[in-house]
Amino acid sequence: MDQLGNLRPRPSSDLSEPAEELNPGVSRRGFLGGLGTAAAAMAVGTVGLEAVAASPAGAAEVGPLGEGARREAAFVFRRNAAAYHRKLDWPAHPCNGDEALYPSKIGNFSKGLPHNGFGEVDTDAYASLLKALSSGNPSDFEDIQLGLGAKLTNPQAGLAFDLEGADSHELAQPPAPSLSSAEEASEMVELYWMARLRDVRFDTYATNAVAAQAAAELTAQGASFKGPKVGGAVTAQTLFRDTAPNVLDGPYLSQFMILPTPFGAEFVDRRSRVYLPGTDRMTTVANWLNIQNGGTPLETQDFDPQRRYLRNGRDLSQWVHIDVLFQAYFNACLTMLTPPDPSDLESSGLGVPFNPGNPYHGSLTQIGFGTFGPPGIKALLCEVASRALKAVWFQKWFVHRRLRPEAFAGLVHFQKTTNRYPGVLHNKVLNSQAAQGVFDQNGTYLLPMAFPEGSPTHPAYGAGHATVAGACVTILKAVFDENFVIDSSLTRRVASDGLSLEPLNQPLTIRGELNKIASNIATGRNHAGVHWRSDAFYSLRLGQAIAVNILRDQRAGFNEVFHGYTFTGFDGETITV
Repeated sequence: MDQLGNLRPRPSSDLSEPAEELNPGVSRRGFLGGLGTAAAAMAVGTVGLEAVAASPAGAAEVGPLGEGARREAAFVFRRNAAAYHRKLDWPAHPCNGDEALYPSKIGNFSKGLPHNGFGEVDTDAYASLLKALSSGNPSDFEDIQLGLGAKLTNPQAGLAFDLEGADSHELAQPPAPSLSSAEEASEMVELYWMARLRDVRFDTYATNAVAAQAAAELTAQGASFKGPKVGGAVTAQTLFRDTAPNVLDGPYLSQFMILPTPFGAEFVDRRSRVYLPGTDRMTTVANWLNIQNGGTPLETQDFDPQRRYLRNGRDLSQWVHIDVLFQAYFNACLTMLTPPDPSDLESSGLGVPFNPGNPYHGSLTQIGFGTFGPPGIKALLCEVASRALKAVWFQKWFVHRRLRPEAFAGLVHFQKTTNRYPGVLHNKVLNSQAAQGVFDQNGTYLLPMAFPEGSPTHPAYGAGHATVAGACVTILKAVFDENFVIDSSLTRRVASDGLSLEPLNQPLTIRGELNKIASNIATGRNHAGVHWRSDAFYSLRLGQAIAVNILRDQRAGFNEVFHGYTFTGFDGETITV
């Protein structure tokens, strides 16, 4: 019996604690009949005439447990799930120490609060934020001193409870790189290059001179730059990509970002409304300062009159600007579930088989539906998104409060132009070609932003998009066969004008394309200038932990004989749930 509900033995040693006893009013025989739902346990259950006899007069219910026993069993199941999480050693939640190190709070998130002419927060206003976060009192959140009116995004979400999976405070992220560190400087160098390359097609990095300069400077950053490298060097193939398995295979964009998506009898054409080239924002001090103070954007954004497939960082930025947070993975799920149809290639899918651990493989009489079948999988995929947001919002507001890249760029600007922060920022960014190129283009060292409003009004670390990506992609890798190879005849690439798709003729694995879509969405926020590389990296893994905990808790509740899923994590590790 295991700790998560007395349902069945599990291979995982950490789930082997004996469960708590049932209410004495429930017989051992009745309990086994209802909760021992694997085949061996069902053999000793009370099914049939005895169960019917125990039902109220006139009831037509059949099953291993009568009403009272099921009610008690449901209580024990939930209690034991909570007991399992209660007995774990919960982690500490360290931060990078910037909040204590800098009395002016220049190393922390303060967007939406009042600032001086250098973008430095009013410390009384910042104290009002800390007071609310410390007390958790809803009235204190109403007393936070705002600047020009922009409201803070949902800090109380980090205090919400859930009935399934790990509590939001049960998981931890390591401290973010500190303000003065070489790693944070190298991440900022990458962001400056991303902004400069925002209109360059992903498939032309190998021949673009600015992309070559970006790769060379990021290589020169050495160990402080954590992006993928080949032989110690950043290349056109590794530029702005991630380290998860198979992400470097094939084109920059996942097939799931471009293939038409079956949606029942409909299908989704993946051409999107995108911004026109050259429409960067917040490059003047006046506009930048207005946004830091929570003002209404003074700039607008110009849209391309033609919808296009995603081609570059600007297109991807707009996609992640207004997406439904689980949208990319829901599209991927639909594409994998739908089999190819030679008579309708435009709207057909890939027909990816389920994970070999699916209990309905080999069944002679049943298929999955609400459990282990398409409706159950789609619902679970969306379900983990809300859990992910609560967990990462705790990290954002109550632990790290990391500043956004746009605020860091303000520090770079005022140090380079007025020497306001001597000895604070690392020379890797202050002396970078990337920063100088932005200055030569715009007359400031401010980070060119893809959106007029810049970043959202919540801290950078962890990243909401990346945490949801990590959770949803983990679900997809668990329920589908990640080793499945997409037939080369079905793979596509985007035409140079973004108006059509062309044959790619390259076989790609489901594992790689799922890892890649998580990277595309997480890194798409970096292309927009609103997140850091480490935000994406660690938040993908936070999302993975959230999904694994939910899968583990849910596993105990199935009636099917289910031996678990095995799949590959973002660090290449083998995970069995």
